[in-house]
Amino acid sequence: MPRRAAKRYPVGSHAAVTGVGRRADPEVRRRMSAPAMRTFLNAAQAWSLSVGEQRALLGWPAPATYYKYKAGDIGTLSYDTLTRISLVLGIYKALHVLYPDNGLADGWVKLPNNNPLFGGKPALSLMLDGGIDGLAQTRRLLDARVAG
Repeated sequence: MPRRAAKRYPVGSHAAVTGVGRRADPEVRRRMSAPAMRTFLNAAQAWSLSVGEQRALLGWPAPATYYKYKAGDIGTLSYDTLTRISLVLGIYKALHVLYPDNGLADGWVKLPNNNPLFGGKPALSLMLDGGIDGLAQTRRLLDARVAG
């Protein structure tokens, strides 16, 4: 079966900048899946996340599916899973921009937080319990802090 050429988006367009249109393309999702999952697993290790916490951030894949991911058998991730990974990696990156100390940057998600968004709980609580919306809220907060 011949491979389809990846759809091109005009430079500067919303789809080109955000990757939204590209992530929806099955071929692009296939190519992004393995590197995205490997990077997610590295961030999860840096944050010392449990298997349950990792699965929650990924949208609760079945345990067998999660362990396939860990073994490198990733296949093509869903749009939802790639979106979740993108949010987690954006949070990870923002924390390392804000906190040059790796220990603080990696530990931040588990520290109690006085920001009203988190209500005194660690950011990880919102990220786990709030689904994609909780991840997006955390990412927006950190991106705003990075932007100054």
